[in-house]
Amino acid sequence: MGGGVVIRTRFTETFGITHPVVQGGMMWVGRAELAAAVSEAGGLGIITALTQPTPADLAAEIERARRLTDRPIGVNLTILPTISPPPYAEYVRAAIDSGITILETAGANPEPYLDLLKAHGVRVIHKCTSVRHAVKAERVGVDAVSIDGFECAGHPGEDDIGGLVLIPATADRITIPFIASGGIADGRGLAAALALGADGVNMGSRFLCSTESPVSDAVKQRIVEASELDTELIFRTLNNTARVASNEVSREVVRILDEGGDFASVRDLVAGARGRRVFDDGDLDAGIWSVGVVQGLIHDVPSAGDIVRRTVAEAEEVLRRRSSALLPV
Repeated sequence: MGGGVVIRTRFTETFGITHPVVQGGMMWVGRAELAAAVSEAGGLGIITALTQPTPADLAAEIERARRLTDRPIGVNLTILPTISPPPYAEYVRAAIDSGITILETAGANPEPYLDLLKAHGVRVIHKCTSVRHAVKAERVGVDAVSIDGFECAGHPGEDDIGGLVLIPATADRITIPFIASGGIADGRGLAAALALGADGVNMGSRFLCSTESPVSDAVKQRIVEASELDTELIFRTLNNTARVASNEVSREVVRILDEGGDFASVRDLVAGARGRRVFDDGDLDAGIWSVGVVQGLIHDVPSAGDIVRRTVAEAEEVLRRRSSALLPV
């Protein structure tokens, strides 16, 4: 794998994978084919639990992935306070009963589920956007952290700290393995993350733009054509910042909120059903959809397996080349 290249880290050892490359748990995207392709190539593929309408559907999706690979696969569960929350505990139980041994949590504190998960041998990766949240995640007992820099797609938090500072700052404060997310699309990013103290990387937008990604080819082509300048930060005034693709809808949301609007004034524009139409139908202005500034580094639509293999091979080459530049004095 990886052209014969293997980079072993605390993360690969803890989670039983070959390469320190994780596919982000993206809503509507983290399905069986993509997750299995990443895992089969030696990385860690992630099925997004809430993409599935019910816990039973999640179990069926995990079974579909199992028919495609026998390598470790994770499940993402984003826990958010809502008026009518999904049955989170039932999704957790579906993952456990399906034999999942890796759960990626995001949003709220996963502590209420940790005893149950640990009792069934499930290791937990918790996504964080700040050092203080990573420290708390370690304290409550998660097995690893995924630290999201300001460059990331989706919700980067409110601190606006990029990976160049956030990664080493995290390395200075926690002892459990952690992976870096946001602004990473190739082996240069993996090599940089390792040099800054991370034990691997999480890539969302890069795997969104792969052949196994279950979204319209129009979305993938837009990512290839776009630059690092083509995203918008919405919900800034609501202290719930999200990074999404720049399109007619996201620019309108920014305008309304900047002029004093509240969430109710943009609710219809940001509805999840509209965003799903972008992915399903390829109507790029149907709604908002997440992508990171890293799209400026994405120039093709390869297979997920090729992404894993060439990322690791390129990282090895970067690290080898840089180390050879060190001269005795």
